[in-house]
Amino acid sequence: MRKRLALLALAGILLAGSPALAVEPDEVLADPALEARARDLSAELRCMVCQNQSIDDSSAPLAKDLRILLRERISAGDTDEQVMTFLVARYGDFILLRPRFAPYTLVLWLTPVLMLALGAYAAFAVLRRRPRAEAALTEAERQRLDRLLKEDTQ
Repeated sequence: MRKRLALLALAGILLAGSPALAVEPDEVLADPALEARARDLSAELRCMVCQNQSIDDSSAPLAKDLRILLRERISAGDTDEQVMTFLVARYGDFILLRPRFAPYTLVLWLTPVLMLALGAYAAFAVLRRRPRAEAALTEAERQRLDRLLKEDTQ
């Protein structure tokens, strides 16, 4: 009985951790290679409604429309780059989950590095200015410490 419960719990954990893909059966392309390309591309595109999900994960109607549009472009013979260029031209760079490195996205890409550098500098400055705790022993404490160390070594 315990083994069954453990297996059931393990199955629940594994299923809870798996991604929920919203691609419906009527959207899937017949050619497995084209479908794999479509899945790879749709994982890189942001759902304009959900904003923090890819269109592959979203069940929003707009995401479904984008998945269908993407598959139509692939079926028409467009390369991955042509599909992405078409969608960016139509919806803007916001549709990309990973924005391109370009002059207008420098702030987006460099801000985390700058914040990390500023944080490291601030931590260094604070630690450097902090007074050091110096343990000054009185003569009596020093003699007692010497006695204890001598006893310990004997």
